[in-house]
Amino acid sequence: MKVIHIPCLEDNYSYLVIDENTKQGAVVDPVEPEKIIKVAKENGVELKLVLTTHHHWDHAGGNEKIKELVPGIKVYGGSVDNVKGCTDKLENGDKLSLGDSINILSLHTPCHTKGHISYYVTGKEEEDPAVFTGDTLFVAGCGKFFEGTAEQMHESLCVTLASLPKPTKVYCGHEYTVKNLQFAQTVEPDNEKISEKLSWAQKQRQSGLPTIPSTIEQELETNPFMRSDLPQIQEKVGCKSPVEAMREIRQRKDNWRG
Repeated sequence: MKVIHIPCLEDNYSYLVIDENTKQGAVVDPVEPEKIIKVAKENGVELKLVLTTHHHWDHAGGNEKIKELVPGIKVYGGSVDNVKGCTDKLENGDKLSLGDSINILSLHTPCHTKGHISYYVTGKEEEDPAVFTGDTLFVAGCGKFFEGTAEQMHESLCVTLASLPKPTKVYCGHEYTVKNLQFAQTVEPDNEKISEKLSWAQKQRQSGLPTIPSTIEQELETNPFMRSDLPQIQEKVGCKSPVEAMREIRQRKDNWRG
């Protein structure tokens, strides 16, 4: 399995997932279809599937166009998310395959939108696990609670995604890492892992390089939202429960001008 990140718009990422045996490909959130098709051609890849994380235009806005450009391509999206151009609706736990060795598991991770889906992708022997988290989980952050609650985001981040194997690579929908880590420092000024990752992320961006992928393990060490289960974090933000802490940290982030 090979993953190619494709920067789109101002700070979005689309991803091309390739089964290297068959050269079949799936694309996550192809907001700029022509760009995606060019990368697929350069890599000799036949596009088979579109995996849409959620209905916002900067993720689903290229679906209709890619259907025109790649006749017969299947477009997947969450069953309650009203995704543009969707041909196949997904429920939590639905399984797809790509080529002869890639398995894709649909994980319902609501809050940012009602039907947001994260895609957990593994090779034949469960090797190289990766998860495409759209706008639910960012590196060191999470999406705004547009259509859901702190309870849902807690479930999505701290239960669903946190239970994936720790080495799972995290590929998110936007390049927000530096700002997210700067905010994370306001919650945990003494967390050395946050400071280390921030100085690494700043160097990456100065060199014009991406800060993805992260891993589930790194997120559990540095992401204040995924750490809302920890009593010391709850204490720092003056809360008594994980959900309360999740709500409080999100409110602080929404008001933070960094």
